Amino acid sequence: MIGKLTGLLDTVGENWATVDVGGVGYIVFCSGRTLSVLPPLGQMVTLQIETHVREDHIHLYGFNDVTERDWFRMLTTVQGVGAKAALSIMTTLTCKEMTDAVFAKDKAIVGQANGIGPKLAQRIVSELHDKIGKLAVDGQISDFALSEESVNSFDREAVSALVNLGFSRMQAVGAVSRASQSLGPDVGLDELIKSGLKELSQ
Repeated sequence: MIGKLTGLLDTVGENWATVDVGGVGYIVFCSGRTLSVLPPLGQMVTLQIETHVREDHIHLYGFNDVTERDWFRMLTTVQGVGAKAALSIMTTLTCKEMTDAVFAKDKAIVGQANGIGPKLAQRIVSELHDKIGKLAVDGQISDFALSEESVNSFDREAVSALVNLGFSRMQAVGAVSRASQSLGPDVGLDELIKSGLKELSQ
C-alpha cells in the first residue's frame, strides 16, 4: 500500500495529477483544494496518499496534508459516499468547516458540495457526529478534529476550560466551535469561554 508520494509534478488535470517518482508516473486523484496548492510543473511535491484497491483497479487519492486525508477516510465510511463524493466535499469545504458542520449537524453546509443531496448530507453529519463523538470520548479528538489546522490555541484553551468545569470533551468541542464561528477570529479567551457556556446552557 502506498501512504505517501514524493516526486516531480508532471501533469495536472481537472481532478488529478501525475507525480513522476523515479521515472514512473503515478496518477493521483485530488480534491480541488489540494490541486490549488500544488507547486509549478516540474517541481518536487509530496502528497499524503490513500490507496483504494478493487478487483478491477488500484486508485491513489492524494492530499496536501494528513488532516485532509483523514477527513477523506472518514467521509468514505458513510454509506453512499464514494471517493468522488468525498473529494467533492473536500473541494468545497476546509477541514475546519467540515468539523464545524459535523458538530453542529449542519447538513446545509455539507450540501453545498456538488453531487451531495439533502438526504446524503444529513446522513453524513449524523454518522460522522457519532463517530467523532466516540473519538472525543476516547480522548483521540485532538488527533483528528482538533488538528493544528482545525482549531487555534484559544479554542483549545476554551475546550480545556469547559472540560475542567465538568462538560464532556465532545460537548466542549461542539460549543466552542459554534461560539468561535459566531464571534469571529478576534474573540478573546474569556469571551469565548463565556459564549461556550451559553451554548451549553441552551
